[in-house]
Amino acid sequence: MAYLTTTASGQPVLILKEGTTRSRGREAQRNNIMAARVIGEVLKTTLGPRGMDKMLVDSLGDITITNDGAAILDEIEVEHPAGKMMVEIAKTQDDMVGDGTTTAVVLAGELLKKAEELLDQNIHPTVIVSGYRKAVQKVVETTNSIAIPVNIEDRETLRKVALTSMGSKAVGPAKEHLAEIAIDAVKQIVERRGERRVADIDNIQIIKKEGKSLLESQLIQGLIIDKEAVHSGMPKKIENAKIALLDCALEIEKTEISAEIRIRDPTQIKAFLDQENRMLKEMVEKIKTAGASVLFCQKGIDDMVQHFLAKQGILAARRVKQSDMEKLARATGGRLVTDLADLKTEDLGMAGIVEERKLGEDKMIFVEKCKDPRSVAILIRAGLERMVDEAERAMHDALSVVSDVIETNKIVPGGGAVEVEIAKEVRRYATKVGGREQLAIEAFADAVEIVPKTLAENAGLESIDIIVELRAAHEKTDGQSMGINVFTGKVENMLENGVIEPLVVKEQAVKSAAESASMILRIDDVIASTKPREPGKPPSGPESEEY
Repeated sequence: MAYLTTTASGQPVLILKEGTTRSRGREAQRNNIMAARVIGEVLKTTLGPRGMDKMLVDSLGDITITNDGAAILDEIEVEHPAGKMMVEIAKTQDDMVGDGTTTAVVLAGELLKKAEELLDQNIHPTVIVSGYRKAVQKVVETTNSIAIPVNIEDRETLRKVALTSMGSKAVGPAKEHLAEIAIDAVKQIVERRGERRVADIDNIQIIKKEGKSLLESQLIQGLIIDKEAVHSGMPKKIENAKIALLDCALEIEKTEISAEIRIRDPTQIKAFLDQENRMLKEMVEKIKTAGASVLFCQKGIDDMVQHFLAKQGILAARRVKQSDMEKLARATGGRLVTDLADLKTEDLGMAGIVEERKLGEDKMIFVEKCKDPRSVAILIRAGLERMVDEAERAMHDALSVVSDVIETNKIVPGGGAVEVEIAKEVRRYATKVGGREQLAIEAFADAVEIVPKTLAENAGLESIDIIVELRAAHEKTDGQSMGINVFTGKVENMLENGVIEPLVVKEQAVKSAAESASMILRIDDVIASTKPREPGKPPSGPESEEY
């Protein structure tokens, strides 16, 4: 049915096209809050070291087994628009700090649940949003006051941060090994830009291969190029390699205009072919003269050039991805050359070993033992494809948190300790604000406690008893690091237990959750158009337009 209204004279006016549905006021808010809370509930059971995994099967039958919040929400195809906003929180959290995605989504769901209780008391959404905004400012202030600065050379602290991020992942006893790899990788690619330290984990290449075990995952001081040598006659291993990086095709270029050559004599054909071969041979001579023993080309290499390169004993690979070429330049110290005529000896990169190896059924070129690589590779092995994927997600989290600590060297205690401290300080602050906003700020404080509550529930503990115990511990002067040990069920000092997280992960999670909850609360009208009809399907009316 079309959405109609009438003029003063009773004349009907068509406003929205047929099939459009509209929900308004309290109904729209309730629907949106419900959809967002359902997404939060889906992720709740995955939180913490005792969290469970989800098995996701897509439309093609591919299986993903994970408890990574961003990966779960990426795989499930959420239809409801408010639900999609929750997916965006997880994506933002993952892109910004790389960890804490589940925390952000669960917290957003709880903030909406508390807001719904206030809406039922006729408190206006803008009052709730204003209260939440003030609460977030107090959270940032509180987390910064309890954050502990760390020395980035303190390897033990970095190791604890990495292990905490992998605590909930199903990588078992390999956690320690993966944490060491993550620290070495991030420390290798960190660089100074003025006063700031920058550790861009995009400069760390992650290659996954089934086979062997997780404990045989390794850090490569260089890169792995997912290509094989272009010619079977080329050497498979070169030591002390000098590497040329070319962004131009080693082929005879075709002219832009259509042309024809008229040949009246067989010798002219030979001269024509000989000239082509000579030009191709000159290309190889230029590479040889520059002193290169290995060549990586971003574009194509002619068959004849491959033959000449093999004769000269040069190992070459073609059609290497641009991202890999840039990483090669950072790893080997070489320069990417776009014109072969410009190739000089000083443009070449260096590597201790360049070798073609077979991993499973694929051949890859390993560029190893670079002197001081600004880009490195991590080779992840495991006996099962699903395990390799989960190990990659665990490694991504570990790399992210280590880089977070190196860039902003502040940490906070984990295990729900920081959330209980935030809740305590926000409640104190609420009484100073007064009015209706006080109720919203107190609701925010209650919502933040969902994190320790869920950690306790997932560990099979009595969440109310744990929260009461945590609140009591935090009232003491030295209690701000007290959190829940999910393995013993006791309230313990998280700093002493080595359960620590980067400050930016917690801050970003709270900010993202509060922003999305505020945005959903401010919506009081949802107007949904019909979807385009697929051929052979009956037309969809309002009754078929469901979320």
